[in-house]
Formats: sequence, structure tokens, C-alpha cells
Amino acid sequence: MARAFYLLFGLVAYAIFFATFLYLIAFVGNLPWVPVTVDHGGALIEPFKAAIVDLGLIALFGLQHSVMARPRFKAAWTRIVPAPLERSIYVLLASVVLVVMFAFWRPIPMSMWNVDAAWAIYLLWGLFGIGWLIVLLSTFMISHFELFGLLQVRHASRGTRPPEPIFHTPYFYKRVRHPLYSGFLLAFWAAPTMSTGHLLLAIGMTAYILIAIRHEERDLVGVFGAEYETYRSRAGMLIPRFGKS
Repeated sequence: MARAFYLLFGLVAYAIFFATFLYLIAFVGNLPWVPVTVDHGGALIEPFKAAIVDLGLIALFGLQHSVMARPRFKAAWTRIVPAPLERSIYVLLASVVLVVMFAFWRPIPMSMWNVDAAWAIYLLWGLFGIGWLIVLLSTFMISHFELFGLLQVRHASRGTRPPEPIFHTPYFYKRVRHPLYSGFLLAFWAAPTMSTGHLLLAIGMTAYILIAIRHEERDLVGVFGAEYETYRSRAGMLIPRFGKS
């Protein structure tokens, strides 16, 4: 019974995540088929108050993602929740935090820049789409189903243990250590029209990513040691590094 519950919980958490991820694309891109985006749909309040609310939402997102991803937190957390569900619960709570952000985000519509040239508009929309594609592809280049908890609950439902982590650098990862984050940055910044609120989101998420990378790399060195240190010396952090074997 527990095994079936693990699998069902993991599948539901993944479905909620994927729906939330698709909404995030529309939210950032101000796409018209969702009710609330970074610039439209939310209640308008004074810009200073809106900035405080929005920064608080970004901080909540960053805290949930960073704190729950740390090995020390995981070790304590899995004394409370079943270990096979640890990642699925993380994914579910991350989705909840994003939904909270969508619901309470306060637009700041003042324009920071507005691109008029048709070629530049197409270029920026192309970069926006490429950014999200890089995000998705990067997850499959490592282990998409492990990253989002499905591998763990599948093994639990079969009564087996997931394999131990191994260090490998497929495709994008040969030249850049965090292509997933590179894709996010491209998607957040590639905007033909940049409002103050959108700029605040882009700056806040960039700050979170830079902080997250520092913590993640410390954890990776703890797991893989000199192997990761060598990799870090030859691959770029967010921009591909070429010329080194």
C-alpha cells in the first residue's frame, strides 16, 4: 500500500510541477492566455510597496529552493518524511511557492526599455524561447526523472534502491557547469519590453541563482571531491568555456 502511495504522490507532484513550469513561462513572457503575468492581472499598488511585496516573494522562492536542497536539511527532513518522497515533496513545495508568487505578485508597469526594431523583437523572443528550451533539455541531460522525484518513487514502488550518484558531464555540461541556470537567465532577461516589475524579477532571480550556485558547488565538491574541482577549472559557470580539454 505504501509503495503504491509513493508512486501516486510522485506522479501528482510531478504533474503539478509541470503545469506550474508552463505557467511560469507564460508569467515571465506576459503571454496572453494566462490571467496573471509579471506585468498584467495583479492588483496595482504604490511602486515602492509593490517592490517590497515582490522582493519578499522572490526571497521566499529562494529560501525554499536553497534550504530544502541542502544535505543537512535533507538528513533531518528524512527523519520526518519517507526518504523516497523527499524529492517529490521538495518539487511539490517549490510549485506551491511559485503559485503563491503568481497569486500575490504586484506589477510595476513603468517601462525600463521598449524595443521597436522588428528584427530585435524577433531576436529577443527567440532568445526567450531558447532559454526555456535550454532549461528543459538540461534536466534531461543529467536525470530529469531523478531531479523531479519520479525515479525515487519508482524504485520505492518496486522495493529497490536508486543507484548511487555518479559524476558525468553530458552535452551542455562539458563546457558549462550550470546550463539550466544559464537558460533561466536568458529567459528572464530576453524581453522586448522590460517593465520595472519584470526587471525586478530578473535581478532578484539572478541574485538567487548566483547564491544558489555557490551552495550547490560546495555540496558537489563534498560529494565528488577533486573530480568536481578539476571539472570546475575547465568548464564555465554560466557561459561555455572553450579551448580546454
